Amino acid sequence: MSWITLIGAGIMEVLMVIALKNSNGFSNKKWSAIWFLLSLTSLFLLSLAIKEIPLGTAYGVWTGIGAMGSVVVGMLFFQEKVSLQKIILITLIIILIAGLKLV
Repeated sequence: MSWITLIGAGIMEVLMVIALKNSNGFSNKKWSAIWFLLSLTSLFLLSLAIKEIPLGTAYGVWTGIGAMGSVVVGMLFFQEKVSLQKIILITLIIILIAGLKLV
């Protein structure tokens, strides 16, 4: 269950980045409030996950999901450049996250 919670925290991190982008430097109050709520939710879920998952592993997975998800969201929704290098690096992040779970 703690791994599901950790994945949820990572997904909240990705959604938080979308809200951050849409907040327009925190000038849009609605998106700024959404960012704040997502941030709290992500950190709360991470805090629950680290009760059972070692801190280094949980933090690595959480940031990996956030980094990978942010790159994918940027390419899909914010017209950021898609490149073979990005795809390879995203794949490596997935492999590294799986490796952290296995060890």
